[in-house]
Amino acid sequence: MSNQTKLPENAFRELKQGEEYQPVMNPKKTYREVTPWSIFWGILMAVIFSAATAYLGLKVGQVFEAAIPITIIAIGLSGAAHRKDPLGENVIIQSIGACSGMIVAGSIFTLPALFILQNKYADISVNFLEVFLASCAGGVLGILFLIPFRKYFVKDMHGKYPFPEATASTQVLMSGESGGNQAKTLLVAGIIGGIYDFAIATFGAWAETITTQATSVGAFIAEKVKLTVNLNTGAALLGMGYIVGLKYALIICAGSVTIWWVVIPAMGLIFPDLPVKDGILAGNATPDQIFFTAKNIGIGGIAMAGVIGIIKSWGVIKSAFSVIGQVFGKKQGTDEQILRTQRDLSMKVIGIGTLLAIIATTVFFFFGPMEGNLLFTIVGILIVAVITFLFTTVAANAIAIVGSNPVSGMTLMTLILSSFIMVLVGLQGTHGMVAALIMGGVVCTALSSAGSFVTDLKIGYWLGSSPAKQESLKFVGILVSAATAAGVIMILQQAYGFTEENTDVMAAPQARAMVATIEPIMTGGDAPWAYYGIGAALAIILDRLGISALAFALGMFIPLHLNLPLVVGGSINHFVTHRGNDSVLSNARSERGTLIASGFIAGGALMGVVSAGLQFFNVDLVIHGWADSGLGQLLSLVMYVLLIVFFVNTCMRVRK
Repeated sequence: MSNQTKLPENAFRELKQGEEYQPVMNPKKTYREVTPWSIFWGILMAVIFSAATAYLGLKVGQVFEAAIPITIIAIGLSGAAHRKDPLGENVIIQSIGACSGMIVAGSIFTLPALFILQNKYADISVNFLEVFLASCAGGVLGILFLIPFRKYFVKDMHGKYPFPEATASTQVLMSGESGGNQAKTLLVAGIIGGIYDFAIATFGAWAETITTQATSVGAFIAEKVKLTVNLNTGAALLGMGYIVGLKYALIICAGSVTIWWVVIPAMGLIFPDLPVKDGILAGNATPDQIFFTAKNIGIGGIAMAGVIGIIKSWGVIKSAFSVIGQVFGKKQGTDEQILRTQRDLSMKVIGIGTLLAIIATTVFFFFGPMEGNLLFTIVGILIVAVITFLFTTVAANAIAIVGSNPVSGMTLMTLILSSFIMVLVGLQGTHGMVAALIMGGVVCTALSSAGSFVTDLKIGYWLGSSPAKQESLKFVGILVSAATAAGVIMILQQAYGFTEENTDVMAAPQARAMVATIEPIMTGGDAPWAYYGIGAALAIILDRLGISALAFALGMFIPLHLNLPLVVGGSINHFVTHRGNDSVLSNARSERGTLIASGFIAGGALMGVVSAGLQFFNVDLVIHGWADSGLGQLLSLVMYVLLIVFFVNTCMRVRK
């Protein structure tokens, strides 16, 4: 057992000539890592956080990072159970559980688009197996393609890449002694957030959204001026706002304000004869009906932001391609393989596994989206395999350098490229759209998985875990997370439906943007190119001004009532972290706030899934009419203020 209580001095700097990094757990000793305890809790974390992140990601288009809450819970559980020397087990729990975020981020950006198409075209039918297999195939390929690059990213580039996400998770794992208190805070916040959001979604105990249209004056203004103010009062969105922070919350909300308070009123007053939803003229339409058309500006912005992300990442892309040559052009020393901390799965296992994964994906394509056409299948699998392999290192590089993965931009480029190629070989129309989206789902999940996994491997390198064990157990997490994410997507489809009308319930902005992008390519139909062009031009201008074009464009696409809460949560973050001049105290309060926000997100999102499940089984417990009444609106405001007071007060109670 190692008695180290902090990371070595050279953990975050480049090593000197001949210097070796010695991790916390001695490479020459064995530790408990893969045990029934770590496997059970890792799988449970994968299920819980896959469900929570899938629900919240589809609701507002933002996927929260589950790695830190999982590490905190792992530490708290091991402390409560008095586990001896639990560090190795905790790394495995975190590694398996972290599959939730990477699989969900890959699947919800693309696969819900299949249901959007199903609701529009009678000849499209989507089932659980297709959604599950697309996520699973992408996750497996992403992991297999990344493993050969592990030594390069985590060992050869030690101290040269900052690995911000891995650094944060590693520091939490090393905190150890305070993990129990942190887990308690997270649990309490999760219970409060869960009960709060469950009361809204299941019973209609108070209004989920407070709106100025509930008053006679507000209704008059909405009708005549097309101006309205709406605010979602859910706990999960409040926590999301805290995590996002005030800066990005303001940018996202600015996009919403531009659409709802500038574009929509302008369309209604200046262009009253402009057709909007279902041919209704803007002058006679409600703000929501005008938004149905105006949000296309956001789609154009999202698409252009993805292109900008690819262009900005070109230096990373070129350096990532050079990594391929460095890794495969260099002889691997056999002495490193002796050490437990440098032993990967063998290249034989990786090679056979990759071949089997590609064969399985080919069979899935042939009997699934390609409908038995061999040419389409071969072209499709070649596109997926080549793009996934080439961009795996891009995703890993991006995470290692800046902590964020431009996966949505790379996927959008994949979809456009795939659509054009598939049209050239004869696959188009509705079946072509399904094929392109499933191909995009595989690629998106693969790139998301590769980016996330390099974080886990770096954590293991710093602490001294066994890479081969991390790599083996990752496939278990992928299977569990893919099944959970697919199940949640199916439940939400049955409960709410990803229709064109309900973006206020299930925003799924990335998936809707994917449909809007490829549909004209595959059908030859008209698209609102003018709106797309306005959004694209606006994204370019914002980028030149140093403003996040993607955040702003997401705000333009997502309804206002889902974005205003982000500003409220971001304001809480700013308040608790800038109150006073004591940086140590401010950091402590910030960490407490992060735990509360994570609890709100996890609890609220999980109970949202439960509520959707009740609707799936036709269990109706809603007190109809109450939430939309004036008193229901007033109670909603009161409860929201109490939730904010609890949040702020709990953070401010932290003392040195």
